[in-house]
Amino acid sequence: MAGDNNELDLWSRAVAVLDGDEFSMLRGRVLRLENGPPVGYPVQFRVSGEDLSKVRAFSEEVAAAMRTDSALSNINFDWNERSKIIRLEIDQDRARALNVSTQELAGFLQTSINGASVTFLRDRDRLVEVLFRGAPLERAQLSQLQNLSVPTRSGKSVPLTQLATISYEFEEGIIWRRDRLPTITVRADIYDAGVQAATVNARVEPKLEEIRKRLPPGYRIEMGGAVEESAKGGASVAAGFPLMLLTMLTLLMIQLQSIQRMVLVVLTAPLGLIGVTSFLLLFNQPFGFVAMLGTIALSGMIMRNSVILIDQIEQDIKTGRNPWDAICDATVRRFRPIVLTALAAILAMIPLTRSVFFGPMAVAIMGGLTVATALTLLFLPAAYAAWFRIRKPGVA
Repeated sequence: MAGDNNELDLWSRAVAVLDGDEFSMLRGRVLRLENGPPVGYPVQFRVSGEDLSKVRAFSEEVAAAMRTDSALSNINFDWNERSKIIRLEIDQDRARALNVSTQELAGFLQTSINGASVTFLRDRDRLVEVLFRGAPLERAQLSQLQNLSVPTRSGKSVPLTQLATISYEFEEGIIWRRDRLPTITVRADIYDAGVQAATVNARVEPKLEEIRKRLPPGYRIEMGGAVEESAKGGASVAAGFPLMLLTMLTLLMIQLQSIQRMVLVVLTAPLGLIGVTSFLLLFNQPFGFVAMLGTIALSGMIMRNSVILIDQIEQDIKTGRNPWDAICDATVRRFRPIVLTALAAILAMIPLTRSVFFGPMAVAIMGGLTVATALTLLFLPAAYAAWFRIRKPGVA
């Protein structure tokens, strides 16, 4: 915890320096090294629509709603900044009277300001381009642009203001589109290590509902960031889940050769969720993608112990023992192997608990296997006796 506090303090200092008066025009960002696929800003909301001005207005409202949450900082847009441009409105009548075409004027301005390549000079092992362009004073000062002399076909030169009207404006330097619609993404950071992006999104969503109600048809506000990427990861796992379930049931059926016993084994898998939830809350770990993978792997470990116990019960019954005694004796005899194998798996997860990436998975497996092993040794024998209606000898 001390290391986390020191790291958070360094983050706070860095953000304070970047947000201070000394760098008031600079937008800085301090972030951890990301594990797995890069997400960028953990909290993101995309505003899409046909009219760019309306999209910009709604994105400002979304940003205002996000600023009300104290956990969010460094709220910004992905492309909301405009670029400065110089616009020339050519007077076509004057240009034709002076016998100057639009193409010739554009070529002259390109040569005067940016330059035109004339030749190349070789400097040892590299080529140096030689440009033909106007004087530095004409290129560096915009006020001198109106006095730029434009040559005509008659051999004379006229000021640029005789051919065109010069204005200074702003335009969109870049327009990001999503599904062919202009889209502005409102982004924010979370510097509080104890708060997850899903928690913040759940707090901001009710505030965005008021904005969504006022959206015209064709406009939408979508959630992005860490929540969207986590959903993509979950969807990729869910796509293969039916095949995994079919394979698992097939193998259990081959081993147990009974639908009833197979159902009993499968019913023990959810017991691990009790331990997973308890340990994740105890160690303050998020139930993210890696924790979900750990929970899926945990179900296999739990069912393995159940298969071992049921197989031992069936073997004892086949030898002619009383079913009630077979259940009790098999549970006692298999207690040590089941506990030792579970303990070995739990102890192997301890080094991974300090990992930032694999920590939630290790905690989920440790907690789920600890609780599930204890509950399996109690639940499965009772469930077996109840399912097959086995009673203690002498009890009606």
